[in-house]
Amino acid sequence: MAGTDVLDIGDSNFKKEVLESDVPVLVDFTAAWCAPCRAIAPAVAELATRYKGQMKIAKLDVDANQDTSQEYGIRSLPTLLVFKGGKVVEQIVGAVPKSRLEGAIAKILSPQP
Repeated sequence: MAGTDVLDIGDSNFKKEVLESDVPVLVDFTAAWCAPCRAIAPAVAELATRYKGQMKIAKLDVDANQDTSQEYGIRSLPTLLVFKGGKVVEQIVGAVPKSRLEGAIAKILSPQP
């Protein structure tokens, strides 16, 4: 389901891969049965390749990883959360255009005043 540069994560490695990450992480909360999730998957995979080394992009299957999904109150799919320093700094809900995802990533990666 994930592209080659998209990291598949779950409840067991969420803390290590996301909360303790040295770089920002965009987590795509998704499910195999979710058509809008499949619709944005190519854009997510493309962004993972483009921003490799600057940011991690990961997918988490909500059906297989309910603890993390519940902890972050995931109610709609797809939901994308951007973590920086272990905290949620951006939330995107729904199948949004790639430009919206790029804008969120650019905002996170740009130097803060």
